[in-house]
Parts: sequence; structure tokens; C-alpha cells
Amino acid sequence: MTALNAASGDIAAAEAEVLVVGVFSGEDAPVLPDSLAGIDAAFGGRLAEQLAVLGNTGSASSLTRLPAPAGLSAKLVYAVGLGDAGDLDDETLRRAAGTAVRAAFGKDTVAIAFEGDPEATAVGAALGAYKFEGYKTGDGGDAAPAEVAVYGATAAAIAKATVLAESVALVKDWADAPANLLRPPTFAIEIEQAATAAGVDVEILNAEALSAGGYGGVLAVGGGSSAEPRLVRLSYRPEGATRHVALVGKGITFDSGGINIKPGAGMWDMKGDMAGAAAVVGATLAAARLGLNVNVTCTVALAENMLSGSSFRPSDVITIRNGMTVEVLNTDAEGRLVLADAISRALEDEPDALYDVATLTGGQLIALGRRTMGLMGTDTETERLRRIGETTGEHGWPMPFPEDIVKLMESSIADVSQCATGLKRDGHMVQGGIFLSKFVPEDLPWAHLDIAGPADSDSTYGYIAKGATGFPVRTLVALLEEFAS
Repeated sequence: MTALNAASGDIAAAEAEVLVVGVFSGEDAPVLPDSLAGIDAAFGGRLAEQLAVLGNTGSASSLTRLPAPAGLSAKLVYAVGLGDAGDLDDETLRRAAGTAVRAAFGKDTVAIAFEGDPEATAVGAALGAYKFEGYKTGDGGDAAPAEVAVYGATAAAIAKATVLAESVALVKDWADAPANLLRPPTFAIEIEQAATAAGVDVEILNAEALSAGGYGGVLAVGGGSSAEPRLVRLSYRPEGATRHVALVGKGITFDSGGINIKPGAGMWDMKGDMAGAAAVVGATLAAARLGLNVNVTCTVALAENMLSGSSFRPSDVITIRNGMTVEVLNTDAEGRLVLADAISRALEDEPDALYDVATLTGGQLIALGRRTMGLMGTDTETERLRRIGETTGEHGWPMPFPEDIVKLMESSIADVSQCATGLKRDGHMVQGGIFLSKFVPEDLPWAHLDIAGPADSDSTYGYIAKGATGFPVRTLVALLEEFAS
């Protein structure tokens, strides 16, 4: 990955191939902060004028490339808009830095000087440097810069930004991997390797152990595949920590829909149906690497939902780890079944709070779009995550549990129905949350994060590249930081 470094002094003296400077929006021309006096002098005091001629008036994340004038050691100067100076926030800085670093692919060294919080700039730069290497045998295109220096950042800020970016990159790599190369047994091994490297304890339950342990949801969903399911548990226990957080993730490495098979259009994207599991693993490893003073137990259920003679069926009744029975109505609503098992196991550790993350429903996309996750659970925790998401740029919105839909989740033959009876996709997102609430004690702080849309981006913007996003790793880390404080 790109090496991130702290720098100080005047960026005009930086010995980098590309100098990145931030400018604010103005009526006719961008406004230069005082810290760019040296850069402006190198342009003969006409930097703002030249940018205005080229159409850059400082709007957020606008970018203009200029050849560096004599007097600067750099070859290029990138001017990136930061919007109105009075509205500058961390997300604007992250996106501007990510935009600049992506524009500098193919260059070797970059130096960035923005007003505002240097840590936000560092995080954006590190995230923007990500590139999925893929499986091409030929030229993979321009590489990310080898080094990026962030002016004003401390060594601690650089270290944290690096850990966050590397954790997000790991999640992206997993979520973008093709389904034939990341089936449940393989995914479990890769999680184990990453966790061991971070000093986190690992337990892997194979199909035999799942059967002995009564994990009916995971076994039902994974029963149609030749690749057996797994349940992976990570335990991070720093000395002296008193709070305990449980993270749970849905890890469907490919979702065909099972007997309720999905339409062919877009099914290729179901390789990313394990993004929730990847995200909670990434956040747990980041917590360990940052040395956060909070106990974290991460439980992820890994299965491949395939169509075969051994697939589970609509009308089946299955028994979850905690002994509750579930009437299956739709084999394409499989994620909530594996989560029920994983949540049940996580609760046996008596955590102080529990958060589950899943690409659970297409209803999330319909209700909130591609960049805002649905938040369900106890009011305190959904509001906490909404607030944290505002600061990290990983937005979420609390959703209700309407009484009429709660009533329709009752089953006449089992403890709970998997889906609302009599409805199709009405309130689909909250159906998933209501189902999961049946497995969580009412007095436990809990939130369900539906990231079906935000887990993947169909376009590139700011520090986000097209493909898997690593959402919401940074929000979960910030959440764990609150528990550790």
C-alpha cells in the first residue's frame, strides 16, 4: 500500500512529484488560504486567477492540474476545491484528499496541504490510494503513489489513518473477490490468517461442529452447497478492559436465492453478500491494531446459498442455536437465518451491547438508496450510530418497527415467521430487523445495520472507488472507541 507520512513547514519547499493544495470557493475565483503564500508566489501571485480561467472556483472536490512553475521542485500542482471556508468539515477533507490521490495514480510521490483537520486529510488520502488488483494477467494500469506526505499531520494521526485504510482495504479485497475463490472454508481460513497476524484469537466451527452445536440456520442456508458452511469467532481481550462489545456479521459468499432463485440480471453482484461479515472482522482487527481498551467478540456466519437437491425449502421449520423455531417462507431471505444463529451464540458471552451488520435486504436500497444504511434496534444505539456516521461520512438512518408488520411476523406453526405473512416486499427492510429483534433481549443495547446499498458503489467519487466500499468499518471503529473511552 501507499506509505503515508507526516510533514511540516511550507509545502512550497516539498520535494514531491505532485503538490496538492486546497482552495476555498469564491464568487469569481477561488480563495487561497494564507498557508499557500509560497505556492502563490511561485505562480507570480496569479494562482487564483489561473484557476478561475480554467473554471475552478473552489467548489468541493473540484480538481485542476497545473504544471509547476520554476522555483518549485514538483512537476505538477493540483488545486482541489474545499467549498465554502465556513462549511469546511472532515468529510469534505476526506473526499478532497481521496480525489487528489486518485488523480495522482501513476505518480510516485505526493504532498498534500489542506486547512482543517490533518487526520481527516490523512484518512481520505489513505482510502483514496486503494486499488483492487484483480486478476488481469496484463498491465493493471497506473499504480497508486508510493508515498503521500500530509502536512500538519502528527505521527499518531498517520498511524491511525494507516490502520483504518488497511482494514478497509482488506474488507474491499474480500468483498470484490469472485465467489469461486472465496467460498466459506476459504474465507474462514483467510479470516484466521488476518486475525492471527493482528494477535486476535480465532475459533472456527466446521459443519460437524455446527450440527453438534444446533446451528440450524447456518446449516439450512449452507446445505445446498458443496462448500460446507463455517462459523468464525474472533476474540480481542486487551488487559484491563471492562466493557464488552459483540459484533456479528452475515457472510453469504454467494447468494443464488436458493429455491426462490434470484433473477439472472445482477446476480453476479451476489458475491458481495458477505460484506457484513468482512466489515465486522475488519473493525475487530483495526481495534486490536489500535490497541483500543474494549473487549470485542466478533461472530460471523459463512455460507453459500445454492440451489440443489439438499437445499432448504419454503415451508421448512428450522431450529436456531437458542432453541427457537423459524418457519421458512422464502429461501432468498437467508441472511437473517444465519444471523439468528450468530447472534444467539454471541449472546452467550454476555456482551454489554451487540451490533450486527449485513447486506440484508433490497428494501434498504429502495428506502434509503446506495449511500445510507438502515439502522434498526434500540433507540439509543440507532441514534448513536446515526451520530457517529455523520462524523465518519458513513451515513445511516433509524427505521421504525411498525406494529402492523410486527404482527405479521407471527407464525401459526413455529415461534416466528422468517418473513411477514401476507406481504411481499412491503416494509422488506424492517421485516429483517423485526425478525432479528426476536433473538435479542429487550434490555440489551442493540443495533442492526443493513448495508445492502452502501457496501458497494457503482461509481467512483471522493475516496470511494467503484466496487466494494468497506462500509461501515470506520463507523464501527469509532463506536468501539466510544466504548473504550
